[in-house]
Amino acid sequence: MTKQDQIITQIADEFSINTIYARHLFHTVKEENMFEDIAKLVLEKPKPFVKWVGGKRQLLKQFRELGLYPPEDFDPIENTYFEPFLGGGAVFFDLLPKKAELSDLNRELVITYNVIKSNAEELIESLKHHEHNKEYYLEIRSKRIEDLSNIDIASRFIYLNRTGFNGLYRVNKQGGFNVPFGRYNNPLICDEENLIRVSKSLQNSLIIHRDYKDILKRAKQGDFIYFDPPYFPISKTASFTSYTSESFLEKEQIELRNTFEELHNKKCFVMLSNSDTPFINKIYSEINGVKINKIFAGRAINSKASARGKITEVVITNY
Repeated sequence: MTKQDQIITQIADEFSINTIYARHLFHTVKEENMFEDIAKLVLEKPKPFVKWVGGKRQLLKQFRELGLYPPEDFDPIENTYFEPFLGGGAVFFDLLPKKAELSDLNRELVITYNVIKSNAEELIESLKHHEHNKEYYLEIRSKRIEDLSNIDIASRFIYLNRTGFNGLYRVNKQGGFNVPFGRYNNPLICDEENLIRVSKSLQNSLIIHRDYKDILKRAKQGDFIYFDPPYFPISKTASFTSYTSESFLEKEQIELRNTFEELHNKKCFVMLSNSDTPFINKIYSEINGVKINKIFAGRAINSKASARGKITEVVITNY
């Protein structure tokens, strides 16, 4: 281990951060007052701008402590990070890699990311005009995105996310957003400081509306891909939310497994989260050279507090 690598490891340990972000900080600050300057930057780190059911913020510490991530041999300078089921982007905001390709099938979400990247100030002004009451919420929810500008789409998306029930994103078979009004006293609709930080962090990232399979045309040896797909239901009644109007069940999960395997054969670093079910364990155990790791996650979506608690999930890696 070189002296530089030793210092980066020390930074990661000192601030409980991942080594990719620690390396970025090492190259950002000057040697004098290094740790004091890094402490300030860590406090100002951007975080996901939306609440996301199944978001990974609560699991990042486990990822690091269990050595599941990031891949030790991933070069964040020469190679690219891909996150094709972007959602709230907790893993991206934790890593803050130099080069990233972020994508999702949720068109409104992708538009929102790109608006923040290119026009955060105008978005902030729009968010400041929203009201917090049920009648207004239903009025905004009823708007058709086809009739809105990108700024208005992004503003509506964040507003509904911040004021709808549990930050849930759910659509019906026609693709219409149908989450009820949430019970919040004073939701933070416009987190101005964080939106500015998020905008800065996205400047070197490509953010695209596309299917995850397109990654096979883009990823090369040494790149790092994190998959956080819609989870396979743990029971017949568990899949009550719909992220898009399309299902993601056995057939779709097997197609994703095949994509994982192709990337594995291309010598990419691949990590995937999913539910801890016999089906998921079976299809990934069929790939030579992968590890199926178990972690504990909180179940927070159930409306009954007694039904919430810790359940196991799988984190599948090929490194």
